[in-house]
Amino acid sequence: MSRRPDSLSWSYLRTVVGVVAGVAVVVIGGFTGHVKVAKADSVDCSVVKCVALTFDDGPSPYTDRLLGILNDNDAKATFFEIGNKVAANPAGAKRVVDAGMELGSHTWEHPNMTAIPPEDVPAQFSKANDAIKAATGQTPVLWRPAGGLTNDAVNKVAAQYGLAAILWDVIPFDWMNDSNTAATRYMLMTQIKPNSVVLMHDVYSSTVDLVEQFIPVLKANGYHLVTVTQMLGPRAPGSVYGSRDNGPPANDLQDIPASDIPTLPATPSPKPMPNIPITDIPGANSGGPNNGA
Repeated sequence: MSRRPDSLSWSYLRTVVGVVAGVAVVVIGGFTGHVKVAKADSVDCSVVKCVALTFDDGPSPYTDRLLGILNDNDAKATFFEIGNKVAANPAGAKRVVDAGMELGSHTWEHPNMTAIPPEDVPAQFSKANDAIKAATGQTPVLWRPAGGLTNDAVNKVAAQYGLAAILWDVIPFDWMNDSNTAATRYMLMTQIKPNSVVLMHDVYSSTVDLVEQFIPVLKANGYHLVTVTQMLGPRAPGSVYGSRDNGPPANDLQDIPASDIPTLPATPSPKPMPNIPITDIPGANSGGPNNGA
């Protein structure tokens, strides 16, 4: 029997053949389903630590930068967007969905849904759903009431439009703190725990700054950043998840060295993007600075 060559070139050839064969197995296995390629969103939140960051009131001029930060960190999030803003900026809403994020309704005009006339409630759902569907091709299945304010009557109407309400258990008051991100960060550090739903707003450039610097903290603590539906599973239309308050302090997070926190570009923090004033319901307040004006 002849012996195979025992030379450097033969050893190199065997290595190349082995690598090519291994790649072929993975590629073919991926197509056939026999080899599962790990993905950022293929996590079981009953086994690993998850957190759902959620962002209200967009789309805004700062949403695209936030999407870039999430993408760079292999992270997902859920955006609750106001219908009339989506109608004014459909391309912005579509970019959220195209980035692999979840998009829910924040109603058509962001009113207090428990205070407006009952006959005006359905349109707040239907017009927002229509705007989101027209912009993204998807009809939302989740909604968030402005201020977390809802009741049984409103929830019953939401069910008719296939919507489940998502409130939160961590509210870091980013809209009150704005550029005082240290105060917002403190709330995140003390309140976040496994399976937290965190309420923030992508209409504040300071919030986007904070997210860029805080994601490394979450990842260092073993958290996977996922969408609400990834974490909670499908929700029944008309149901309500979460509350309007923070839970008791969890103090689950350990901070990371300052040297591990990304530096921010030396640019001024623009003013928050206001909500569009409500025009459909006399006397209703859309929230935001100057009643959205």
